[in-house]
Amino acid sequence: MGALLVLYSLIWGLFIPLKPGIVSVEPNRAQAGETIELVYEGYNVDYQDVNERDISAWLLMDSVRTIAADRLEIIGNRSVLLTFSLPYFRDADPGVISTTLVVSDSTHGYALLPSAVSVLKAVSEQDSAKEEGAFTPIRIDYPNETTFPFRNILKETIRNTYYHVPLWFSMIILFLLSAFYSAKYLNTRVKAFDIWARSYAEIAIILGVLGLVTGAIWARFTWGAFWSWDVKQFTSAVALLIYLSYFILRSSISDEDKRARLTASYNIFAFVLLIPLLFIIPRLTDSLHPGNGGNPAMGGEDLDSTMRWVFYPAVIGWILLGLWMSNLKARYLIVFQNREEEFMSD
Repeated sequence: MGALLVLYSLIWGLFIPLKPGIVSVEPNRAQAGETIELVYEGYNVDYQDVNERDISAWLLMDSVRTIAADRLEIIGNRSVLLTFSLPYFRDADPGVISTTLVVSDSTHGYALLPSAVSVLKAVSEQDSAKEEGAFTPIRIDYPNETTFPFRNILKETIRNTYYHVPLWFSMIILFLLSAFYSAKYLNTRVKAFDIWARSYAEIAIILGVLGLVTGAIWARFTWGAFWSWDVKQFTSAVALLIYLSYFILRSSISDEDKRARLTASYNIFAFVLLIPLLFIIPRLTDSLHPGNGGNPAMGGEDLDSTMRWVFYPAVIGWILLGLWMSNLKARYLIVFQNREEEFMSD
């Protein structure tokens, strides 16, 4: 079941397209009261067979004031020239309003770019100049096919949500089970519990390394470098090094009973350290990683209903797959140990 769920997440996570988006807008500054021409580049759109009359665009100054484009001209497969007549500001408005560009057509659906154009304040000296007449309601077209959200900083790497995050979830579950069996061994001195603890830790380390690698790949595209010494990257690496020391300790002690006792105690200690390293310390300082250091975690349309149909099966799938691999490893080691004991007794 775990393998099937992971395969499901791999297939749908890679092949469902992203929503249309807006990559860039030029220019990104304008003066209130002027007429400006903007050129925007779209993402996952093809205007070759789209009628210009079917495309609509607006600049959103706030939740009430929306400015419709006076003219649109398709100048490329993904590029459109927009003309806007910007209204004057109110006296109470701030010096600069950061506007959101919204573009919509029935073929691709809607796309938006927050903080697309910064409009500098200008107030009309003529009493007859009314800004209210410039504002029109927007019309939103929705895509006909199933799509994932588009985010400028993530683009296609948003798909890594289905792999990087579930790998870490599975790793934490396996480390917890490993510590649980270590505690059971210390309480009962049953050798099988030591083997189960070792097996869960081995598979958890593999998943943790995969999580660290997928996180580094994601960081390369979103933060600009594979490794930026972000606090979450650093503490995650430290946590894995602590668990790698668990296996070094196992290999350095020849006496089975002594090795099992020491490594069981160390395993519990390692899991106790894992909690602050992954969940507490990153929240106490600035961090680029979502969910830490004041940087909000993914939510809203960053993890919409379409993504949940892939994300949650991926989490369950990787956990089940990790449990299954750990189970196979432990059963193999127990059989091997029993055969070895039978051979020694003969």
